[in-house]
Amino acid sequence: MSCCGAPRTDQVQNEKPLPNPHGGFVNTQPMHHMGMMPGAPMHHPQPMSPPLTYQPQRQSSYVPSIGNAMGGMPSQFGAFDGTTLNNMSMHGKDPTTSSFRASTITPAQYSSGMMSPPLPPMSPPFAMSTPQVVNYTLPTVDEGKLSVSIDFGTTFSGVAYGSSRIAGGKVQQILQWPGSFENFRKIPTCLLYGEHGENASPIPGSFRCEWFKLFLEPKSLREGTVDSRLPGLPPGKRPIDAIIDFLSCLWNYAKQQITREIGAVADLNTADVWLTVPAAWDAKGCDMMREAAIAAGLVQSAAATKGTDKNWKERLRIITEPEAAAVHCAHLTNLHQLRPSQNFMICDAGGGTVDLAIYKILGSLERLEIGEVCARSGKNCGSLFLDLRFRDLVARMLERHPAHTDPASLAYFQHAFSETDKLAFKGEEDDRTPFQFNCFNVEDPDDMAVGLINGELTIPGALLRTEVFDPVITEVLQLIEEQLSKCNQPIHALLLVGGFSGSEYLFKRVDQQFGSRISVIARPADADTATCRGAARYGLSNRALVSSVIAPRAYIMKVKLPADAEDWQKRPAYISQNNAGVSICENRLQYLVQKGAILRKGQRVKTKFCKFSQGPQDSTFVAVLYTSDSERVMRYTDEGETTELCKWTVDLSTLPSYGEHARMGGTNGFYTEFELGLELDSAEVRGVLLYNGDEWGRVVFEFLN
Repeated sequence: MSCCGAPRTDQVQNEKPLPNPHGGFVNTQPMHHMGMMPGAPMHHPQPMSPPLTYQPQRQSSYVPSIGNAMGGMPSQFGAFDGTTLNNMSMHGKDPTTSSFRASTITPAQYSSGMMSPPLPPMSPPFAMSTPQVVNYTLPTVDEGKLSVSIDFGTTFSGVAYGSSRIAGGKVQQILQWPGSFENFRKIPTCLLYGEHGENASPIPGSFRCEWFKLFLEPKSLREGTVDSRLPGLPPGKRPIDAIIDFLSCLWNYAKQQITREIGAVADLNTADVWLTVPAAWDAKGCDMMREAAIAAGLVQSAAATKGTDKNWKERLRIITEPEAAAVHCAHLTNLHQLRPSQNFMICDAGGGTVDLAIYKILGSLERLEIGEVCARSGKNCGSLFLDLRFRDLVARMLERHPAHTDPASLAYFQHAFSETDKLAFKGEEDDRTPFQFNCFNVEDPDDMAVGLINGELTIPGALLRTEVFDPVITEVLQLIEEQLSKCNQPIHALLLVGGFSGSEYLFKRVDQQFGSRISVIARPADADTATCRGAARYGLSNRALVSSVIAPRAYIMKVKLPADAEDWQKRPAYISQNNAGVSICENRLQYLVQKGAILRKGQRVKTKFCKFSQGPQDSTFVAVLYTSDSERVMRYTDEGETTELCKWTVDLSTLPSYGEHARMGGTNGFYTEFELGLELDSAEVRGVLLYNGDEWGRVVFEFLN
């Protein structure tokens, strides 16, 4: 069976490279892969790892035409103070924007027997008026429309698709990749930059690029640094360039393969594309991922007439990895004896990150619906960090043998570890087992003191366990403990998914530590591809399978408000008088959404504003949206750490009321009342300009440092 789905007799090396729109080539030679995942046979019926890398040209002149958020490393992002907000009750002519009604969503918990999530309680802070919360129906999926999911992983990536007109609506997965006669569920998230793609291994003049997804995790974006053990980027390439290159190559091959598999039924120009991201990513990383996906061509305008397909970008949907995995696992509830009103935890253990989320099964299993129970969490403690610790261990053991510590030799040792022992290692029962690894350079004297004999390095199992496995797996166990402590409800099942879930030792340690508290601990069928399959399944539904999410952080705006007695007592230095002689307290915080709040899918938190314009040209409203990881509600900006998330920019000139006021003229300026709607999905933050309850336009978010 050829990689194109038909018999072939030619050799792989004669296969024509697939074109890359950025000027490079898709390398059709197999990469090293991890092989069959160990574990119970029912869990991993197929190999998980693919044989494909991509090779854009080195020093590509391609420059993505995207906004400032894509412009470089985090340290290059500009910071904006934004415009502070005034209260409408002030009768002066202070030429700043004004907020006169707050809107806050506060945390709540599901009751243990609740069949559907409650509307969040509305507790306006600081004696402000009642918030306004509205819901709208998600767009209905067209009958027969194609849904494609891309699980863009740190180490491996996969593609799945489905349609009600294909295979009875079942999710299909791309298993055939260039350069191999076998089926593989995933391919390495790896790029080889150079002029030729004859070999997937590093060759003179080429640059192997991998693990670049970690550049978008929150700490890297915030501090502008990544783990020093991670490989660098090719000269002249930014992290976002590597992501664009990889996604464009992956998408171009996926389109060809889907068309080969299902024929003319595949309308990929109008397909919905679901892209997965880690749970721990913030809105800034998700926004950069969205822009990279659009630049890579995952969605394009399908209209023949330019400009008529105005909503084409909305066909790209971002979904968190545990949410997608939960959708996959929830359809296997019979396998794990789960019933409505019961809770289950998803532990998505991948290559780079481990993500955790807890969900409640709502309604009947026939019309399945799940809701998030507490804020999700995640950490960089995936299987990749086993590789890095193994590499460090070998380098320390052989520090007196430089013939074995050059980059090629260390990569050779690391590959052998990933291929054979990383997932199969069993823990204490392997303590007395010697693990042998062939040396890349064999012309070196033996050194029995470090286990170097006859061209092999022998490492005792106990040393592997204590130096490589235990530190990483302990981080995973601590993460699960912390997630359990957030939830005041019983957990009936813990389901491990992702490539790292195939680790025998990880599964054993999880079962040992949590088996007495959680009745079902399991790896579901297709655990290694649960995220990819779940995202595609979500896209096939015409309703929100995950009906509610928990706000992972608070969303806040800095405002000016009339000073009250508490302000005079606590922050007199913040108080000044405006032009009308009204005492105003600056540096006040207005919560739009509190951390831990339950938000229904499609829920829109509305906040009324009033902007003072000095003249007809002064139509732009600008404010800064802040976030906080603290569960404490703060009154002032100096009470705790807040992070500038994005700058809101709204053009009010299209509003009828603004036009009327502008035409009336006058030398004293005028006020314009309007509403902003904040939408928090599982992974994204969106803004909507509202007027008289109708959507009048989208708010432009400019993400900040």
